[in-house]
Amino acid sequence: MGIDVKQILSQRLSQIFPLSESVLYEAIEIPPDPRLGDFAIPCFYFAREMQKNPAQIASDFATHFSQDAADDTLIHRTEAHGPYLNLFVNKGHIIQKIIRHSAYCNFEDLRERGRGKTVVIDYSSPNIAKPFGIGHLRSTVIGSSLKRIFTFLGYCVIGINHLGDWGTQFGKLITAFKKWGDEKELDTHPIHYLYSLYVKFHSEAEKKSSLDDEARKWFKLLEQGDQEARRLWQHFKDLSLIEFNTIYDRLGVEFEHYTGESYYRDMIDETVAKVKARGITTESEGALIVPLGDDIPPALMKKSDDSTLYLTRDIAAALYRHRNYHFDIALYVVGSPQTLHFKQVFRVLEAMGYDWFKNCYHVPFGQIRFADRSMSTRMGNVVFLDDVLDKSVELALEIVEEKNPGLGNKQNVAEAVGVGAIIFNDLKNNRIKDITFNWDEMLNFNGETGPYLQYTYARIHSLLEKFKQTYGDVEFKEDLPFGDEGYRICMLLSEFENTVVRAAKEFEPSVISRYLLEVASQFNNFYNSYRVISKDRSLSLTRALIAQGVMRVLGEGLHLLGIKTVDEM
Repeated sequence: MGIDVKQILSQRLSQIFPLSESVLYEAIEIPPDPRLGDFAIPCFYFAREMQKNPAQIASDFATHFSQDAADDTLIHRTEAHGPYLNLFVNKGHIIQKIIRHSAYCNFEDLRERGRGKTVVIDYSSPNIAKPFGIGHLRSTVIGSSLKRIFTFLGYCVIGINHLGDWGTQFGKLITAFKKWGDEKELDTHPIHYLYSLYVKFHSEAEKKSSLDDEARKWFKLLEQGDQEARRLWQHFKDLSLIEFNTIYDRLGVEFEHYTGESYYRDMIDETVAKVKARGITTESEGALIVPLGDDIPPALMKKSDDSTLYLTRDIAAALYRHRNYHFDIALYVVGSPQTLHFKQVFRVLEAMGYDWFKNCYHVPFGQIRFADRSMSTRMGNVVFLDDVLDKSVELALEIVEEKNPGLGNKQNVAEAVGVGAIIFNDLKNNRIKDITFNWDEMLNFNGETGPYLQYTYARIHSLLEKFKQTYGDVEFKEDLPFGDEGYRICMLLSEFENTVVRAAKEFEPSVISRYLLEVASQFNNFYNSYRVISKDRSLSLTRALIAQGVMRVLGEGLHLLGIKTVDEM
């Protein structure tokens, strides 16, 4: 972990060849065929500078190396193959370096990347007074993973839950509760009861259009601070947060702030005034708009009735967040259907003259589906996330009981595996892709799943416990007999830190997910090829150290995805 083999090679080669480390580093690659070397340098890069044919350069380098560095402890030999200089390395030497680093690594150098910088992440954002639906899962787990990734890299990360706690839907809900609501029923089953009232409102409004007028009236009263409207709204919000936090606890998700749309309502007039002061607004049929060019529709700041939209509130929120948090990066983890909305938000910020709009990014993602279910909050067939979590845990428990009936903490393991399966199913592919739930695939202990990674981790934990019982602690020693075995898995371990950096750069947790699957696959190949615990203590220790390195990477990686590890399964 954390050892850059290309850097080690470029440092060594710069002592032999008349080229800088940086030039050599950029040139080094891994050949597609291992018979062509462990690494290769395409000499096309140097042809112009050295005024030679690339094949001649490769030949000269190979000859030069064999004359001056025949006893090199890092590079075993070189050979020219056309315009390529192929490098065959001392694999045991590289494995030793990687494992030594793995044994003492604390990632402090990696955390320097974000030191002194702030990232604000807007994610999850469920709607108040509605059950936490499966549709909000993606924003929640993608945002939470990005929060963990940037924190790991040393950034100060501020997670914001921009709750859907304002808007005309609250006029509808208040209307429904005033007409058909029951306080006792509300206290017994608060969120599901409120949701049923919301569904009933839409059903009744199709027959009686005056209900929509009444709902608009109640929302206007809410905006004006009417005591009864505010009382009901606050009560609905408090009840919702109790349920939401129960789900967040199961998912391991945390926020620094629950500042939803309502938080910015008192900043709207000031925000609109700032936009107007920039001279970028105009009126259209009584509405206040900001023209944004021919390639994008104008941003609607205020309707003709003087009410505002959530675009106005997002502008207010962006100004507030930059003023208070001085962020270096601001991420909005919101579904791809909102792409146009965020283009408008960022374009308005640019038109207002704020250079920091360049540091604001929409992190879009695809939809989540069940093959036989559509999801519509209004029509009453939303898929509740707590039901999905419960079912996944129930199925996981059945599998655990079948595979290991004597396991002592089966319920805790099933919770970790069931919830982890859902999170990993969401994060294993590029976020922009749609997801379809398939329970058999998600909970397959041998597939590309969360349970497969958790099982591999648990298997290594058990293996290391057996090693300790046989030989004592697993500790690195300089004189261990490292050979070629485990080279491929160790090279993969050395890519962990680069993988985390890439995931942060691309705002893409799936980079880590795919990497962890490859690590687990390579370890299981290693495990099936070599007996880790044998009569040879030194040899056993070298293999145990490799296993320990894999376990650390899997543990760290799963944590960055928001998935718990278990020691037994």
